[in-house]
Amino acid sequence: MTQQFYVSPEQLTKDRADFARKGIARGRSVVVLSCRDGIALVAENPSPSLHKVGEIYDRIAFAAVGKYNEFESLRQAGVRYADVRGYSYDREDVTARGLASVYAQSLGAVFTADSKPFEVELAVAEVGPRTDADHLYRLTFDGSIADERRFIVMGGQADAVGDVLTDQWDAEHSFAEAVRTAVDALRHGGGATGAPRTRLSPDTLEVAVLDRDPLTTRGARRAFRRILPTEVGDMLGFGKDGL
Repeated sequence: MTQQFYVSPEQLTKDRADFARKGIARGRSVVVLSCRDGIALVAENPSPSLHKVGEIYDRIAFAAVGKYNEFESLRQAGVRYADVRGYSYDREDVTARGLASVYAQSLGAVFTADSKPFEVELAVAEVGPRTDADHLYRLTFDGSIADERRFIVMGGQADAVGDVLTDQWDAEHSFAEAVRTAVDALRHGGGATGAPRTRLSPDTLEVAVLDRDPLTTRGARRAFRRILPTEVGDMLGFGKDGL
């Protein structure tokens, strides 16, 4: 006769949450921060092809930490949702808030119904015509949504990185200044001994921006742009003083 063991719903939920948090904590950090020129997305990512940051729609971007196959499937689902909604209604009807709600439903359903939760944390960013019109949403593995201001930090060293950003973030920063601020915060958050790393190479960083300028001056639809390692190196002063 097989003996069955009872596990309370509270314990089951706690175990799933602990499992997801451990998986996310192994991931390298990602920073999404609003600035004068738009929204900068900076991730520690040595892979040139497995992106942690991507475009969803005209002025909406996506960033994630955790298991690549899981957050990539969510990114693709978000692109399909945005395309269908924009085609069926109007492109202006595709918003970061609507996309975040869809992601929250998906993550919450997996967390409560499946045997294993997604080991991911997501950020959905939408650039506006002004800094105070930017939208930053952070989604956790259980489907919780946080409407953030100024910046989002995700990954295993989020607290340490966030402490640095709290002191250094400035709404009037240009893209280059915002990227330098994010990279400096990542340096302080990634050291194994707690001491800041001496430098982060542009080849180990994935950087993209949501440019505010096309929305306000040229009327262009697409605001997302990837920053090449050579341009990142110029922003960080490589070849000059280093970082």
